Amino acid sequence: MILGKAEPLVMWIEDDPEENAKAAAQRGRFRKNSDWLQAHIPDVYSQHRGKCICVAGQELFVANTAPEAIALAREAHPEDNGCLMRYIPRERMERIYAHLRSLASM
Repeated sequence: MILGKAEPLVMWIEDDPEENAKAAAQRGRFRKNSDWLQAHIPDVYSQHRGKCICVAGQELFVANTAPEAIALAREAHPEDNGCLMRYIPRERMERIYAHLRSLASM
């Protein structure tokens, strides 16, 4: 159980065209990096098990920790704020990702 003071959640509709354009550009950079990883996933996953990877500027950066991988990516591509970060598990196995509702809510 996590105990701590929760901050209130604040939401708003962003209607500033400049901010929306910045967000769209960032999503575009992320999409390019994601597409690059999808195209290279067999090689990347087979060669870098147990490592953290970061894709920026459609280029792969590999390190032992996430901060190290991000630092390498930012050094090479400081303009790319749409980088994609992943940890590649050491063991190859099937994984099931699911959200289970508690029985009390059913």
